Amino acid sequence: MPQTTSYDAGVATVADPASVLLPGHDVPLGRYTTVRRLLPQRSLRMIGAWCFVDHFGPDDVSGRPGMSVGPHPHTGLQTVTWLVDGEVLHRDSLGSLARIRPGEVNLMSAGRGIAHSEESPVEHPPVIHGLQLWVALPESARHGEPRFDHHPQLPTFAEAGMSTTVVAGEMAGHRSPALVHTPLVGAQIMLAAAAGARIPLERDFEYGVLAMNGTARVADADLSPGSLLYLGRGRTDLTLRSEDGARLFLLGGEPFDEPLVMWWNFVARTHDEMVQAREDWQAGRRFGEVTGFNGDRLPAPTMPTTRIKARYRDGRTV
Repeated sequence: MPQTTSYDAGVATVADPASVLLPGHDVPLGRYTTVRRLLPQRSLRMIGAWCFVDHFGPDDVSGRPGMSVGPHPHTGLQTVTWLVDGEVLHRDSLGSLARIRPGEVNLMSAGRGIAHSEESPVEHPPVIHGLQLWVALPESARHGEPRFDHHPQLPTFAEAGMSTTVVAGEMAGHRSPALVHTPLVGAQIMLAAAAGARIPLERDFEYGVLAMNGTARVADADLSPGSLLYLGRGRTDLTLRSEDGARLFLLGGEPFDEPLVMWWNFVARTHDEMVQAREDWQAGRRFGEVTGFNGDRLPAPTMPTTRIKARYRDGRTV
């Protein structure tokens, strides 16, 4: 049977399948928002190609500006925005203007480079709550042209006490329309109070689960908002139960076997690529211009004084 492993256990070396409960930490985002960063962590860099997870809210933004993140650049990744409450207005350097609402998904593929801003509309709902996720692009896609897709309808399936929405990838024969470049899944799972369920998994995938609302018993661990449960590989199904009702989010995928460098808003392969991306953003090259945002673009921070080493998912350096 899988065993829950302590936080300091070095996830990549734990025999699969294992479950590791990892606490998130608070990070300020923009001028008005604080998020709980669940990925990457010291002992867990990725789950499949998912390389970044921020959980924000639920926050009361009635009478306040809400989210306000000025224009900033991305390379080598896809951003996935998923809302439970509220609205977010997306602008990007392709000229896209899209309002995302709960149950819809925004997918922005940065490729070689794109810039965007995110903000609550002037007239917005009183609560904002959601996830911002990144997917690392493989070598075959990371130099491609940037694109933006908004999907207002996603596949949803239900059984007694549980409803599942497939946000990205495929689950139980249901495929999201969102474009992905590696085998993965991202899905919201709603459990009714006093409900239990068993969901199918892919044996070759590694998985993680986070709680957005409520509490649940997932495999052998108690899960509540503020932490991420890593489940390892080798499972063909997963048992879930909630006494008070819960909203969970499942992340999974084939282990990503390319080394990565992650710094600020960039995903690359070498330190020198990061330096070039930063210089291009500061000089107004490559990423284009975001128009319509009432505020300044974000300046890039200073590069670290030591070279950033590319690492594989198990922590090995190149």
